[in-house]
Amino acid sequence: MKKKLISTLLCAAMTASMLAGCGNGGDTNTDAPAKEDAAEDKADETVDSTEASQGSDAAASGGVSYEGELSLMHYSTSEESEGNGGSDGFRTMLKEWKDANPNVNLSENVLANDEYKTQIATLAAADDLPDVFLLQGMNTKAWAEQGLVMDLTDIINSSPYAADYKQDYFTPFKDGDGKIYGLPVLTGGTCTVVVYDKQMWKDAGYESFPATWDEVLAAKEKFSGDGVDTIAFGNSGKWQANSCFMSTIGDMFTGKDWFQSIIDKGGAAFTDQEFVDALKFTQDAFKSGVFNADFNAISNEDAREYYISGEAAAFIGGNWDVSYIMATLLEGDEEKYNNIGFATFPSVEGAKGDTNVQNIGLGYGMAINAKVAEDPEKLDAAIDLIYKLTGPDFANFVAANYALGGLTQVEDVDLSKFDSVTQDFYNWSYVDTNTCEIYDSYVSSAVWDVFNTELQDMLNGDTDPDTVAKDTQAAYEANY
Repeated sequence: MKKKLISTLLCAAMTASMLAGCGNGGDTNTDAPAKEDAAEDKADETVDSTEASQGSDAAASGGVSYEGELSLMHYSTSEESEGNGGSDGFRTMLKEWKDANPNVNLSENVLANDEYKTQIATLAAADDLPDVFLLQGMNTKAWAEQGLVMDLTDIINSSPYAADYKQDYFTPFKDGDGKIYGLPVLTGGTCTVVVYDKQMWKDAGYESFPATWDEVLAAKEKFSGDGVDTIAFGNSGKWQANSCFMSTIGDMFTGKDWFQSIIDKGGAAFTDQEFVDALKFTQDAFKSGVFNADFNAISNEDAREYYISGEAAAFIGGNWDVSYIMATLLEGDEEKYNNIGFATFPSVEGAKGDTNVQNIGLGYGMAINAKVAEDPEKLDAAIDLIYKLTGPDFANFVAANYALGGLTQVEDVDLSKFDSVTQDFYNWSYVDTNTCEIYDSYVSSAVWDVFNTELQDMLNGDTDPDTVAKDTQAAYEANY
């Protein structure tokens, strides 16, 4: 049962949108953890309700003045909420909002994630979007240009919770002028976490995972002498080198503005020297012998087994991998479980972006149909609703019940009911690290299909960084 609890806590961090962005979600547990204060009732799948929340001016009054219809479309089904902390929190906040606003007739359309993506695109094409809905980052710029979604910049800046918003999460919901069209929703999870065995690294002469890549190269000599790989990695699916490596390494070399410009088509190019330098470092890193020799032939699931068995001193993967590792070790090797440490990728000489950085994402934002502005009272209700679904009530709920985080920073999170390893991962994920975007959560799959194949070829020695950059840029210009 303890294994199931830990697995659920960490798997819940990866929402369905993020799984799609990372190519392959892996082992998601659908059993919900025990919660002390979770609401018992769940919203019905298709609801015509006369209930709803707290928000702009209503944050103090506990209700809005609007009396009428408000439509909402989302994918937090009751099935998804079982074991998915973000979805459970969303549905719990939605119920609280409805209970506080019995004068609002909230009409919900709740679909499974894949069906949601198809249906919302169809509605956008027909200019028939619901009043409030979940917006994917990759659709932001086009739908904003078409006038389908409301500019929320002033609404976000004037939010009573604005000071507590994690600003990096807004990146995919901005246009080229920096206007914001979505309030990031649900919980964030990483694709790039370094999991390491504290005792193995201590035995190698390090009190923690090295802060620089040169130190990792030096440690390789010690581990190789012991017949152990320094870091385990798997890229047989091609997406792993992108999601779990390049989007963090790329940010370390280019800085955040570069990828925002890629998203916005603002002039940045994959052929820019700083991105080519990131590719060159990646090529050299995988030539160095730090990683297992079969990294391009095995999956991340295979690679994490190298770490679990002690054949590798560290592993790089996503938070879903962390869930599996923790659950497996807790059941089979509690001593190794208690030696789990978490780190970011070490700093690299010549990189000009952030250090202590990990990629993390909230792939959807709460958006408002631009037509809602025609009715000020209805707009106030819509704003109030999205504040509730993304604000401190949500953040406190998922922190207390799942050790997860959302858009709003929670101070002094009570993690006392979780063990020290879970607490460490919460702090690593949401408190102690800088963040960047997950490349393949945005732009276009047609671009990443080319990049992922070329990147794997480069790591096999079949092509070079300049060619990867040129071919990816050509796919970008043709498909985005």
